Amino acid sequence: MASAVGIGRFVYTPILPHMVDALHLTKSQAGLIASANFIGYLAGALLSAIRLPGTQRGWLLAALAANVACLAAMGLTTDMAVFLVLRAGAGLASAFALVFASALVLNRLAIAGHGGLSAVHFAGVGTGIAAASALVAWLPLHGADWRDMWFASAAMALVASLAVTIMVPADHPGATAPSGPKTRLSAGFWSLLVAYGLFGFGYIITATFIVQMVRGTKEIAGLEPYIFILFGLSAAPSVALWARLGSKLGILRTFAIAAIVEAAGVAASALFLSPATVILTSVFVGGTFMGLTALGLIGAREGGGDPPSSDTRGRIALMTASFSFGQILGPSVAGYVYDLTGSLAVPSLAAAGALVIAALLSLRPRP
Repeated sequence: MASAVGIGRFVYTPILPHMVDALHLTKSQAGLIASANFIGYLAGALLSAIRLPGTQRGWLLAALAANVACLAAMGLTTDMAVFLVLRAGAGLASAFALVFASALVLNRLAIAGHGGLSAVHFAGVGTGIAAASALVAWLPLHGADWRDMWFASAAMALVASLAVTIMVPADHPGATAPSGPKTRLSAGFWSLLVAYGLFGFGYIITATFIVQMVRGTKEIAGLEPYIFILFGLSAAPSVALWARLGSKLGILRTFAIAAIVEAAGVAASALFLSPATVILTSVFVGGTFMGLTALGLIGAREGGGDPPSSDTRGRIALMTASFSFGQILGPSVAGYVYDLTGSLAVPSLAAAGALVIAALLSLRPRP
């Protein structure tokens, strides 16, 4: 999760300001590159839902290798079309890694009676974000440019991927790739599915542009090297905290609470940018987005309020696809509106509204 998602997907955010300055990218172009990653992520989610040959471990390791290759290749070009292809490839690899890794881990933990340890699995995303952000902040101090940042990120992802190769044995329980028997998707699951898509739209504008917003605001520009590190550090322990709350209040009710907290963080960055609000945004959004990711996938595995499903991978893949639709829309809309108005306030407020609707949908009465 640290390699494919924390680094593979999110390292673009701290590298983006350096690419904008060096390559003179517009906000629309920056948003388009981000959306290409999410289109690949959607494709990966849909492909991972079908019956595939081989083992889940094999697909997981292949996805990690592809992710490293796409990261490294970003530093070898300045062509916009190639950027789009590479980020789409990284997105596809990230989705495969998330779906196959989560199916392996959540199933094994459930069988062993240690479902609470799923927080450790999802915490890898925040750990990867924090580590990659610290690396990107450190490199310019030693004369590195945006190309070096991609190469160094690829090297970090490679180390993490090698650790997975060692830690996940070939005879891992539940290692076969074909998904289990399909179960009927109820109204309760569909509500959660739509809520998850709205969550994808709700968080991604802030997650993509927060570093660029800080750099572009003179009063808080000095926070640029630290703000995404704080974002990642807030994410790492958040899954355990939200999962613990979920065990007491219920997964879906906790999903709604986390969505409201995240909406407040997104709205704070839209209404006024100051040191206090940008730190609040970083903590609130960073501290909820992986919690919401985990709660949504756990809720899907449990059937969205219905009896638990045996088709864990199929449900996770559908949830990831819904999430991807929201992510694809967010950066493109935000970049286009910014180029027209010079502000991210309107799309950020729309994102906050989407999160509120997601909270209401997750609380929809179940039979």
